[in-house]
Amino acid sequence: MQKIRKGDRVVVLAGKDKGRSGEVLRVMPQEDRAVVSGINIVKRHQRQTQTAQGGIIAKEAPIHLSNLAIADKNGKPTRVGFRVDDGGNKVRFAKTTGDVI
Repeated sequence: MQKIRKGDRVVVLAGKDKGRSGEVLRVMPQEDRAVVSGINIVKRHQRQTQTAQGGIIAKEAPIHLSNLAIADKNGKPTRVGFRVDDGGNKVRFAKTTGDVI
C-alpha cells in the first residue's frame, strides 16, 4: 500500500513551490514521483499536430515523493501511518490527528 495515491490532497515540503498544495493527478511508483495539479509548472515547446495547437505550453512536471506530504483535515502536512481497522482492512491514517485518510 502506498502512502500517497491518486486523488490525495498534498502539500509541497521543498522546492520552488514550497508550502503550496494540490491534488495528485498521477503517481509513478517506479520512479518515486508524482504529478500534482498546479505544482511544478514547466514550459515545453509543442509541435503542431492535427488535433493540438503548436507553441509553448505550460504543464505539470513530476515531483519527487519525498518533497510531498499528505494534507490532514486542517490542510497541514502530516505523516502517514498504517493500521488494520475493525473490518480487517489495512487503512492509512494521519499521524497528527489519527483520522483515517
